[in-house]
Amino acid sequence: MRPGGKPHTTTWQNTRMNINLYPRTGFSIVLGLCLALLGYAYYSQYALGYEPCPLCILQRGAFIVIALGALAGAVHGSRGGMRWLYGGVVFAGGAWGLVTAGRHLWLQNLPPDQVPECGPGFDFMLEYFSLGEAITSAFTGSGECAEVDWVFLGLPMPAWALIWYVVLMLMTAFSLRKK
Repeated sequence: MRPGGKPHTTTWQNTRMNINLYPRTGFSIVLGLCLALLGYAYYSQYALGYEPCPLCILQRGAFIVIALGALAGAVHGSRGGMRWLYGGVVFAGGAWGLVTAGRHLWLQNLPPDQVPECGPGFDFMLEYFSLGEAITSAFTGSGECAEVDWVFLGLPMPAWALIWYVVLMLMTAFSLRKK
């Protein structure tokens, strides 16, 4: 027994996995990851020459929403009820990203004869349509969304985005547990 009545435990004896992130720390990590992912998306567009399709742009929007929720949570650092609001923003962005990336993956896995025809770019749609019409049109997909230009470890970019949405939401959930 150690002083204070607590038994001495070594690292190998403590086998229980305990993930505790304080809300501010968790939100800061989520923010940093979102900024890194968005930075790579812009790097791949401007330095590597990959032109984003409308669904890619909507997925970037989801990462931006997650980053804004994480920024608010990291700056405020609330351990009270407000942390749930910031977590809700992160989860809303994550849910939007999961749906959009899932739709993107579905389009990429369609047989070539079922791929929709290419449509206008998202910038064009925003210029000539309302935001709701542009999002609806982008979500129905076009032929350019079905092209697989970038692959890492056998997975296209929308699959990696989907994985990151899950990771970011799990990190947020673990950080919301801690008061």
